[in-house]
Amino acid sequence: MPTVAPRAHAANVQSIGLVHLAFCPGDEAAVDALTERLRLAGHSVVTEAYRTGDGYYESTVLDPDGNRVEIAAVAT
Repeated sequence: MPTVAPRAHAANVQSIGLVHLAFCPGDEAAVDALTERLRLAGHSVVTEAYRTGDGYYESTVLDPDGNRVEIAAVAT
């Protein structure tokens, strides 16, 4: 996207490069549990778990380098 300027990692700002990495730990309960486990370990939760329009249940946390990590499950 040529209109997005390069910048340092920011949780809610789009930038050039890797957008996010996604993991699917299982069902919706597993998404909630892993999100909470990562929060308690000190990771920033960017988005709490929610149902997307394309059939997923997901949350997003930041890794230690500020990269977005999506935790997702197919919504049931």
